[in-house]
Amino acid sequence: MSSPPSSSGHSQPPPSDDSSNPQKARRGLNRIWHATGYSLEGLRAGWAETAFRQEAIVATGLVPMACWLGENWVESALLAGSVIAVLVVELLNTGIETAMDRIGPEWNHLSKRAKDMGSAAVLLSLLTCITIWGAALWKHFSP
Repeated sequence: MSSPPSSSGHSQPPPSDDSSNPQKARRGLNRIWHATGYSLEGLRAGWAETAFRQEAIVATGLVPMACWLGENWVESALLAGSVIAVLVVELLNTGIETAMDRIGPEWNHLSKRAKDMGSAAVLLSLLTCITIWGAALWKHFSP
C-alpha cells in the first residue's frame, strides 16, 4: 500500500528507518571504524578538487610554522586552527556544489545562491586566516 499523496499530488516516500542506512545500526568501535573510512573518502574526494588541493599543500607548511611562530600554545592553536578552518570550509563548499550539481545541471537561482554563499564562506575563512597570520607575522617581525 502506498503513502497518501501530499498536497502537491506526489506520493511521499515512506519514513526511513535504520535499515536503509547500515551505518545507523553500527555501534561502538565498528561505527567509528566505518565513519573514519567515510571521512577518508571525503578527504580523497576533496583532494580531487584543485582549490582544496592547493589549500592543503599550503597548510602542510603553515601548520608546522604555526608551532614556531606562536609564542604560546594558544597563539599556535589560533594560527593552525585558522588554516584548518579554511580546509573545513572548502570541503563544505565542495559538498554544497556537489549537491547542487546532483540536483540538476540547469541554471536555478536557488542553486546559484547556495553555491555563492558557499563561495562567500570560503572567502571569509581565507580573509580571517590571512588577517590572523598577518597580525602574527607583524608582531613577530616588527621592531
